[in-house]
Amino acid sequence: MKTLDDVDVEDKRVLLRVDFNVPLDDGHITDDTRIRAALPTIEELRGRGAKLVLASHLGRPKDREPELSLRPAAQRLGELIQAPVQLAPGVVGDEVRAEADALRPGDVLMLENVRYEPGETKDDPRLAHGLADLADVYVNDAFGTAHRAHASTEGVAHLVAQHAAGRLLEREVDTLEGLFKSPRRPLVAVLGGAKVTDKIGVIDRFLEVADALLIGGAMAFPFLSVQGHTIGDSKCSEDDLEPAQRALAAAERARCRFELPVDLVLGDRFDAGAEVRPLDGVDVPAGWMGLDIGPRTAERYAQDIAAAGTVFWNGPMGAFELAPFAAGTKVVAQAVADSPAETVVGGGDSAAALHRFGLADAVTHLSTGGGASLDLVEGKTLPGVEALR
Repeated sequence: MKTLDDVDVEDKRVLLRVDFNVPLDDGHITDDTRIRAALPTIEELRGRGAKLVLASHLGRPKDREPELSLRPAAQRLGELIQAPVQLAPGVVGDEVRAEADALRPGDVLMLENVRYEPGETKDDPRLAHGLADLADVYVNDAFGTAHRAHASTEGVAHLVAQHAAGRLLEREVDTLEGLFKSPRRPLVAVLGGAKVTDKIGVIDRFLEVADALLIGGAMAFPFLSVQGHTIGDSKCSEDDLEPAQRALAAAERARCRFELPVDLVLGDRFDAGAEVRPLDGVDVPAGWMGLDIGPRTAERYAQDIAAAGTVFWNGPMGAFELAPFAAGTKVVAQAVADSPAETVVGGGDSAAALHRFGLADAVTHLSTGGGASLDLVEGKTLPGVEALR
């Protein structure tokens, strides 16, 4: 994969794909983490004399909804780099091209939401050519969208002779691929979340290379169910049972130790005001649902994390967004934060949990891409990365 070290950007227009898909509340950014994550690449390119044209998506617009304009992101970036960031009138076209042509070294122009163009998610060649028209060099630093073959992430890269990964994308790929190339042992993977089918490829991959695989969250219940335990009203899709059975069989043959919860925290409904009951065991009675791992499980998992050389965590241990069921995820998050190991957190809800508990700065690497990180860990090809090779 080509990086910024492989391209000449001085006095050149650089189309930089960033991921400024930030949360908004009435037009105000509530979390600028993704904008800050792009700053090293933006500042390096400006320092090297590039004329920057930034492209990003925001939300899933059906038309050109003004509430999904990138204006708040342009304003926030301008504050962070202490320089004006001009917002283009659109994504492509003559007006946009004229503004790009007028840029001077160090200037920054942000295109409007690329998903205002219906061809973006279809990887439309016409849109890709329109974007390539704005660029002498193409740089992708949007890891969170690298698993999508879109016009601004994949199509345009094939049309610009000089193309490269930005520093964020480079670090994401190097870190996540490094989990399987030369991890410090023991390698401990902690996987949670809702569905086995969403992560069966990741489970299979870690069964091949990890020393321990710790399962939590709702995805534990298909495993417990096929082992013959009662799961009450716990979340468990029929689609998850067969892959869970298959993974358990693979775990029997693997050298990786496969761990499931040994106790739970139950609720009579999925609600912060639910009646709560601890369960010393995993057989959930009718009318109850498992909504968190129990304290014995959390402590066992924390001990495994503390003894690890490398930790990968993706997915909460329970319904951490509900206060009565947050303890298991918090214990695991604290253990990851306290660990002397290389700690890699795969974005998504795990990242949200770290931020919620004030621990986001205490891990080695916090991925900016939930789906992209899982696809890369699973061994899938990421179109936005392959286009840069």
